[in-house]
Amino acid sequence: MEKFFGDLDRYLFHHGTHYELYNKMGAHIRVENGVRGVRFVLWAPNARAVCVVSDGNGWTPWRDIMQKVDDAIWELFVPGMCEGVKYKYLVVRADGSEVYKIDPYGFASELRPANASIVTNLDDYAWNDGEWRREKSRENFLEKPMAVYEVHLGSWKKDLSKWDEDQYFGYRRLAHELAEYVNYMGYTHVELMGICEYPFDPSWGYQVTGYFAPTARYGSPQDFMYFVDYMHSHGIGVILDWVPAHFPKDDCALANFDGTPLYEYADPLRAEYPEWGTKAFDLGKKEVSNFLMASAFFWVEKYHVDALRVDAVAAMLYNSFGREQYRPNEYGGNENLESFEFFKHLNSELRQRTSAFLIAEDSSIIAGITKPAKDGGLGFGLKWNMGWMNDSIKYYNKDPIYRPYHHWLMTHTLEYIFDENYMLVLSHDEVVYGKGSMINKFVGNKLDKLGSLKTAYTMMMGHPGKKLLFMGQDFAQESEWNFKTGLDWWLCDDESHRDVMNCYRTLLHIYRDRSVLHNDCGGPTTFEWINSGDFNRNIFTFIRRNPWNYNNALVFVCNFAPVERWDMGVGAPVEGVYKRIFTTYSENSPLELQTTEELCDGRKYKITFNLRPYESVIFEVPYKEDTEEEKKKEKAVKSGIKKTRKKTIASD
Repeated sequence: MEKFFGDLDRYLFHHGTHYELYNKMGAHIRVENGVRGVRFVLWAPNARAVCVVSDGNGWTPWRDIMQKVDDAIWELFVPGMCEGVKYKYLVVRADGSEVYKIDPYGFASELRPANASIVTNLDDYAWNDGEWRREKSRENFLEKPMAVYEVHLGSWKKDLSKWDEDQYFGYRRLAHELAEYVNYMGYTHVELMGICEYPFDPSWGYQVTGYFAPTARYGSPQDFMYFVDYMHSHGIGVILDWVPAHFPKDDCALANFDGTPLYEYADPLRAEYPEWGTKAFDLGKKEVSNFLMASAFFWVEKYHVDALRVDAVAAMLYNSFGREQYRPNEYGGNENLESFEFFKHLNSELRQRTSAFLIAEDSSIIAGITKPAKDGGLGFGLKWNMGWMNDSIKYYNKDPIYRPYHHWLMTHTLEYIFDENYMLVLSHDEVVYGKGSMINKFVGNKLDKLGSLKTAYTMMMGHPGKKLLFMGQDFAQESEWNFKTGLDWWLCDDESHRDVMNCYRTLLHIYRDRSVLHNDCGGPTTFEWINSGDFNRNIFTFIRRNPWNYNNALVFVCNFAPVERWDMGVGAPVEGVYKRIFTTYSENSPLELQTTEELCDGRKYKITFNLRPYESVIFEVPYKEDTEEEKKKEKAVKSGIKKTRKKTIASD
């Protein structure tokens, strides 16, 4: 029998380096010996027997029997089978029991609650994003604006014309309406929750059964390709949530696949995450780590996604995560060494072979998450700043009268912000499970809350790091997020909520237009406190600047108190006329301030203005001609950044 899964495939697979494994495993439409059909390939080393059952053979067991071509791989060619056929594997497990399994490498699935895999051709979609991909391959994403709109497609909007319970929009309609909104607001990327196929709606897509299949809830694989393609054609990047930590116990999927713990750990102290009731991937098996690596490459190569946000990284890095008892590593430590190697390997290969990168949703205290692997890091492109999120929300929760005692929560993040490549996140996790919406994290009446929210967003936009906001929070959604219902878009007809939307929209456009806000390659010299200790007034003043001088710099003044400050004095970095380019109050009348030569905040010059309750303002620093010394410094800084980027890519 001719082996479709050849010697080189087996070698690479068993060594964990078959990055295009999705082209061989699973179901593939082929012509063999002049006959068109489908070739099936399955990894099930401990199975006694396997057959393919499908609607093509009337779901008849043992009609299409697979052959074991080596110690671990099963193959079968079914002549005449075509695209669209639904199928499962009937596996006789090691103990002699029989179970129907969906294809671990299946490209498409039935809509839940049905779960059969579907034979699918992924090569017949005509992509139109070649220029987008070429541009991404040439750019350094750390130098570019990245303002992410996190979306749960099933609850962004509902199609009220449908009579079914879900009322989902399809991928194609979502593409058009979402792109229009994202571009109107000024976001640069969308991050999609729950795209890999999953059976249980309340998991939001974080208990995955189909690591190579976009969920059928919103359409076909080609429909999802259209979604990504359309986003790219409108200048919007696409990030997918990806879950390599764990998988559900559903008997139809990966759990106990061939009668043994195949994809999961056999060790009972490592096999599960008790908190989630899920199985933990055994990354010590090269075949399992290869399965996940191939999944990552699959979404980048077949669906052209720009980045993957990796869920639950801390759970993977610590053996003790969510466990009362845990198995120490070989050195007696708590770290999961296999996960460390997995991420180093995957990040290095992905960065070398593609323009895509991984984003770590990581709450660990492990250093070097975004440092290149050769320098002892894990090689992620970005890391979610969970510390900033937690500290900021703690501050927001305080009554203004008590905020002076918690002022440090908003300042100490700047002590470590340049240690990693961070993304500031106010994600779906902060508006579920009784946590309330963003607006309701603040105290006071509605006007107080709205003013506080706008000031919080202003400080977030001025704080170093890329940005992410969950849907609905940009117009101050009042209710907690519910995956079963659409957003409360009717709130946008309310003047106060539309004011928040317009405020955030203006901030997004300022962020995109001003390189001092989005270029994260300059390091600590791009942020400068004017006054970090104004705790009695709940005010934060700081500068965002380039590393060589104050040209194009911006001064932020953020007031978290319901008090007006008459003749507010702020230390100015240089003399001249300062232009107000933004205020959180709805009117944005021109305001120009001439500095006075008066010591303020330890600086020689001062600007004076009235700051209203909960108001944040942004001033543009006067432009001065570069001196020869500044020009040399600018050239040196840019040259250093360029060299660092080249070294990073090479080392990855």
